[in-house]
Amino acid sequence: MRNFSERAAGYFCLILAVCSTSVSAQPRAKPLNLLNGRDLAGWEFITVPTAAGAPVAPPTWSYKDTGVLSLIGKPVSYLATTDSHGDYRLHVEWRWPTDAAPNSNSGILLHIASGPTNDSPWPVCLQVQLKLGRAGDLLPMSTAKFAEPLTSAPGAKNPQRDRLNANSERAPGEWNSCDIVCRGDAIDVTINGVLQNRITGCVPAVGRIGLQLEGTPFELRNLRLLPPK
Repeated sequence: MRNFSERAAGYFCLILAVCSTSVSAQPRAKPLNLLNGRDLAGWEFITVPTAAGAPVAPPTWSYKDTGVLSLIGKPVSYLATTDSHGDYRLHVEWRWPTDAAPNSNSGILLHIASGPTNDSPWPVCLQVQLKLGRAGDLLPMSTAKFAEPLTSAPGAKNPQRDRLNANSERAPGEWNSCDIVCRGDAIDVTINGVLQNRITGCVPAVGRIGLQLEGTPFELRNLRLLPPK
């Protein structure tokens, strides 16, 4: 009964969140730079409080003169835009250090509706995987969902839909590009010019955009919201 109640509460929160974001999010009409090269204005740091309820220190970050944002990836958490968005193309460029650990991990969170959920640091959203070697996989987080079948095993802890094509990432130390087109309830994901995923029937279909911090350092540049093609 407890598990049923928790699931019901989660679905109820998701419905409320989707309704609220769908009212405020408007289709992207002109380009918008999400990084200003000076600070993290327009972004919110979100994580689970400590067991004692004490606040968690925000992540260490810095900008290089070239407008590159460096993040150490700690604490495990995410940065979310303060505004919700719908119908857009998101361009992101990222790179791992040349000595990146094999488990280097991050992701782009789309349509953030609510969260964190169930003592997890992650919200209700859809994640575009940037994990080293797996860029382009798609994960429905918490109660989020899409129409296409998952490729992970039934009941997997981290359900996902694998990328469509062979790995199109560049070597650590080199810049990668990710282009995500969100139109209606559909999402297309392209990594370095290769279409790697396409899903439809997304719930939620609008919301905030997030950058996942999973304990490993990485760099970002040229985060831009554009009108969908």
